Amino acid sequence: MDSPQSLFAKGDRDLQVMKAGAMLKKVKSKSWKKQRHFRLQEDGRTIWYKSRWAGTGHSTFSVADVEVVREGHQSEVLLSVAEEFPADLCFTLVFRGRRGNLDLVAESPSEAQAWIRGVRKLIQNAESMDDKERVDQWIWDWFQKADKNKDGRMNFKEVRTLLKMMNVDMNEEYALHLFTLADKSKSGCLENEEFVQFYKILTERKDMRRVFQDYSRDGQTLTLAELKDFLMQEQQEGERSWEHAQELIDRYEPSETAKKQGAMSIDGFQMYLVSPEGAILDPQRLTLNQDMSRPLSHYFICSSHNTYLMEDQLRGQSSQEAYIQALKRGCRCVEVDCWDGPNGEPVVYHGHTFTSKILFRDVITTLGEYAFKASEFPVILSLENHCSVEQQRVMAQLLDTILGDMLLREPLDGLVPQELPSPHDLKGKILLKAKKIGGLDESETLTDEATDEVSDEAEPESPSAENLSAEALCLDKKSKFSRELSDLVVYCKSVHFHSFEYSRLHSKCYEMSSFSESKARKLAKDTGTEFVHHNSRQLSRVYPSGMRTDSSNYNPQDLWNVGCQIVALNVQTAGLEMDLNDGLFSQNGCCGYVLKPDFMRNDDSFDPERPQDRDGYTSLQLSIQVISGQQLPKVNQKEGSIVDPLVRVEIYGVSQDQAKQETSYIDNNGFNPLWNETLNFIIHVPELALVRFVVEDYDKASRNDFMGQFTVPFTCIQPGYRHIHLLSKDGTAIPLSTLFVNVKISEVTTEV
Repeated sequence: MDSPQSLFAKGDRDLQVMKAGAMLKKVKSKSWKKQRHFRLQEDGRTIWYKSRWAGTGHSTFSVADVEVVREGHQSEVLLSVAEEFPADLCFTLVFRGRRGNLDLVAESPSEAQAWIRGVRKLIQNAESMDDKERVDQWIWDWFQKADKNKDGRMNFKEVRTLLKMMNVDMNEEYALHLFTLADKSKSGCLENEEFVQFYKILTERKDMRRVFQDYSRDGQTLTLAELKDFLMQEQQEGERSWEHAQELIDRYEPSETAKKQGAMSIDGFQMYLVSPEGAILDPQRLTLNQDMSRPLSHYFICSSHNTYLMEDQLRGQSSQEAYIQALKRGCRCVEVDCWDGPNGEPVVYHGHTFTSKILFRDVITTLGEYAFKASEFPVILSLENHCSVEQQRVMAQLLDTILGDMLLREPLDGLVPQELPSPHDLKGKILLKAKKIGGLDESETLTDEATDEVSDEAEPESPSAENLSAEALCLDKKSKFSRELSDLVVYCKSVHFHSFEYSRLHSKCYEMSSFSESKARKLAKDTGTEFVHHNSRQLSRVYPSGMRTDSSNYNPQDLWNVGCQIVALNVQTAGLEMDLNDGLFSQNGCCGYVLKPDFMRNDDSFDPERPQDRDGYTSLQLSIQVISGQQLPKVNQKEGSIVDPLVRVEIYGVSQDQAKQETSYIDNNGFNPLWNETLNFIIHVPELALVRFVVEDYDKASRNDFMGQFTVPFTCIQPGYRHIHLLSKDGTAIPLSTLFVNVKISEVTTEV
C-alpha cells in the first residue's frame, strides 16, 4: 500500500486537490450552514480547517479517526437540506467512537468526488499499515511536531521540547548524552535518520531485553528450542510450543539470516510481544468460537437503552445516527420509544421531555439497513409503545413493508415452542419485543394485558417533571393494543412479572419481563438462585432508572451474575459501565451474543452470593506483575505538563470477586514508566469475572485524571508476558499506548 507521501510523489490527483484546499460548507442543521476552508496537511494524515473570519484560530483532525465516508444524502442533516444541495455535492465523514459526524457540501461534483476518494484512500492506507510502518509513521509525526522552524533538522532545544511533548521529563544531562549519541554527523542537529536513531535509543525496551536474556544463552538470539522453552514456561502454551515457535519466527523475525538459522532476534521478540498474539486478550477468542445453537435465553445479549438518544434524556438529540452507532458496536437489542405524531405518523423520542423527535419510519429504515452489518445474529426491537391504536396500525404496516423478510412474523417451524430458538436459527431476523394479545397457541385465552397500558416498563422512564413540556400535562392514556402489531410479536412477548414461582408454573418460554435496575438488583440479592433458574428458561430485560436524567449507567455486572440476558445500557454514555459491556462482548467475534456459563444454563443450583456451594467449584489465583508502560497519553495538553501514572487493576464478578489494587505512581514519566509491582487476586467464579486495567494520572490535590483502560473477560486472558493495548474513555484505540505485564493463573490449593 502506498504511503501518503508516495501518493503525493506520484501526483495522486485527489490528494493534490485536498492539499490545495477547498471551501466546503459545514452543515449542522437546516439553519446552520457555514463555509470553512479545508485542506490536507503536508503529513498526508491531518485535515486542517478554519472559517475565513476566525483569525488565527483553526481546527484539525486525523484521517485515522475517520471510520468511513458516506456519499450523498446519507445522514439526517444532509437529508434535511436535500432540496437545497444535490446529492452529488454532499458527503459525510463518520468518526470512530462517540464523536459526531462532519457533514460537508462541496462547490462542484468533481470536487466532492476528489475529497470522497482521497479520504477513502487515506483511511485504507492507515488501516493497512503493519506495526513497523505504524511506528515509522509515529516517529515522522513527532519529528514534524518538534521541528518548529521547519528546516528538516532538530537542535537540542527542539529535542528538549519534544521530550516534554512525548510525556517524559528527562534529566538535561542524560538527554544531551542521548542527543550526542544520535548526532553521528556532529553537526549539533539531528536530521531525519539521526532522529530515528535517537528515537530508537529513547525507546529501547530494557524490560523486554531482560526477559529475552533469561532464555537466550548467547544474549543475541533465541534458538528454536529456547523460544519453545519460553512459550512453554512463561506463556503456558504446552504441547503446541514447538510448532508455534517456528510460526512466530516466520511471522515476526525481520532478519533473514536469523530466520534461516531458525532463531529469533530481540527485534523479532519485541515485534511478537507487541502483536495481537502477544496481547493479553487471546486473539482466538476474538473470532466467533462459541456454540450458537443454544436457546436465546442461554446467552448474554449486547443491549441498548433509549437507543435513539445521542446525549441525555431531558434535552438530548434523538437521531437515527444513534441507532447506527449502537448497531455498529454490536448491540443486538435496541429500544424504540413510540408516541403519536402529526399527520398520523408515529414519532420516536423520550416522552414528556425536550428531546427532539424523529419519525418511526426513519428509525425502522435505518434498522433495516444497518441491523446485520456488524453481526448476522438476530436483533430484538424493544418497543416502548405509547401510541393510539390507529398509529399502532401504522407502525405495524411500516415494520412489515420496510423490513420485509427480515421481520420474524411467526414461529420458525409453525409450532408453539417448548424452548426459545437459537441465535443460529434466527440469523438475519429482527424480533419484535412488545405486548401481545393472547399467545402463540390459538387455544390460549386473551390476557388482560390487551387492555393494559401498552408500555411494559413498570417504573416511569423519566422523573416527575410536569413543567418540562405541555405534553406532560396529559397523562398517558390507557389504550388497547392493535391486533396488527400484536401479531408481529413471536418470541418476545412482554408480560408483567409476578414472582419466580408464578413464572415457573405458568409462564411460556417466549414470555419475558422487564425490570427496573432497582427491582432487578433486589431480586438478585434476595433470590439469586431462583433468578438464575428463571433466566435459564426465559429472557429478562433490565433498564436504567428513570431518575438517570443524564443518561448515566448502572453497573451491569450484578445482573449478569444472575443470568439476565438483556442488560440495557445508555451506549452513548462513556465510562466504567460501558467499558465492562465492551469488555464482555469483545469476545466471540463481537457478534453481540456471549454464551452463559454452563451452570447458568442447566439445573445446577448456582447462588452468586455463595459460589463455593457449586459442584466442581475451584478458585483461582490471578497474579499480575505490572512491569512498565509505553507512550502513555497526555492528559493536560499544556506543553510543559507531564503525567504521574499509576495502574489500577479492578476485578468485576460475583460479590466475593469484586476487588481493586493499584501500583504506586511514577513521577513525571508517561513515556516509559517502570513499576515492577505485583498485584494478587483470588477469583471464585472465573467464568463471570472481568478484569479492568486502568491508567490514571496521580494528583494529590484532586481526583486522579483518567488516561486509558482495557477490560478483558477473565476466561479470555492469555497468561505470560503480555501487552495491554489501551483504549480511550470513548473506547477507541490510543496508538502505541501499552502496558507490559506478566500474568500468572494457578489453582488455589488451600483457601486464602
